[in-house]
Amino acid sequence: MYEFKNISQNTHKTMKKLKSNDTSIETILRKELWKRGYRFRKNDTELPGKPDIVLTKYKIAIFCDGEFFHGKDWELRKPKLEQGNNGDYWVKKISRNRERDDVTNKKLSFMGWTVIRFWGNDIKKNTDECIRVIEEAIFDKKMNSIFMEEEDL
Repeated sequence: MYEFKNISQNTHKTMKKLKSNDTSIETILRKELWKRGYRFRKNDTELPGKPDIVLTKYKIAIFCDGEFFHGKDWELRKPKLEQGNNGDYWVKKISRNRERDDVTNKKLSFMGWTVIRFWGNDIKKNTDECIRVIEEAIFDKKMNSIFMEEEDL
C-alpha cells in the first residue's frame, strides 16, 4: 500500500475525490454500446480488475483507462514526472498501476476472456473506432464459437 505522507494535503484530498466508477469516458462508451443494442455489466466485481464494461455473452472485458494514472506514453512521461513535485511517489504509483493492469490482463486472458483497454481521449475523440474494435472482438468470438461447434460434429 502507498503511504500518503509523501504527498501534500491538497493532493490527498483531490485524489480521494476521483471517481473509479461511472467516469465520463465509461459513460460515453456505455451509451454508445447500449444504443447499438449491446447489453453489458458494469464494474463486475467477480472478475479480476473489476472491468468497467463486461460483455458476458462474449467474454469480453473492457477497461477505460485515464492517460495519467495508467501511464500512457510512459517512457516519455516518466522522466518528466521524476523531475516534478513528489516525483518518486508518482512514478511508484503509476508504475504499480501499470503492473496491476498487466497482471489483470493476464488473469483474464487465462480465464478465456478477451481484454480490451481504451485510453480516455480515444474514447472521447474516436468513439466509433472504439466501438469498431469491440465489434471486431465480438465477431472473432462468434466465429471461434462456430468453428469450435463444427469441430465437435
